[in-house]
Amino acid sequence: MLKIYLTDLQAYNEVFLVGKWINLPLTGFELSQAISEVLTKGESICGTDNHEEYFITDYEWGDLDLYPIDEYENIHELNSNMELLSELDTHKLKAVAFLLSEGITVDLEDAIERSEDVIVHQDQNLEDVAYELLEECYGVHNLEPLIANNIDYEGVARELEYDGTYWEIGDDVFEYIG
Repeated sequence: MLKIYLTDLQAYNEVFLVGKWINLPLTGFELSQAISEVLTKGESICGTDNHEEYFITDYEWGDLDLYPIDEYENIHELNSNMELLSELDTHKLKAVAFLLSEGITVDLEDAIERSEDVIVHQDQNLEDVAYELLEECYGVHNLEPLIANNIDYEGVARELEYDGTYWEIGDDVFEYIG
C-alpha cells in the first residue's frame, strides 16, 4: 500500500545516505526492527554511536495516492493509518483520498467514516453522469430521438459541477452527499 524510504538522520547530516525501503503496514515488532536496522547501519558507516533519529526521504503509494507524507511524519502513527487503510476496498480508498484532497476533512479516521457519503462514478466524466442522471429521472431512452439527441448533456454536467456536489477528478467523478 505505502512504501517509505526510512533514512538515518545523523548519518545524513554527516553526508551518508543510509536507509531502507519499508512497505507499510508492518507489525510493531517488524517496524521497530526496521528502524533499528537503519540506525545500526548508520552507526557502523559513520563510526559513531547513539543514532536515534530518522526521517522519511521518499515514499511511493501503490495504486492510489491517498495523501502527502511529511518527512518527519510519526512513523508509528503512519503505520497505524496504513493498517486502517489496508482493510478498505478500492472504492472506499478512492473516497477517502477524495475527501482528504478536497479538504472536506483533514482527519483520516473522519475521512474513513465519511467515505460512506461519497459515490464514486469510476471511469466516467461529468457528461456520462449527467446522462445517467437524466436516464434515471426521465428515461431518456424512451424519449423521441428528436428530443433525446438535442439534450445538452455538457450543460447539465456543468450545472452538476457548479452545484458543488460533483467533482471530476482524473478518470472518475465523485459525488459527495454528506
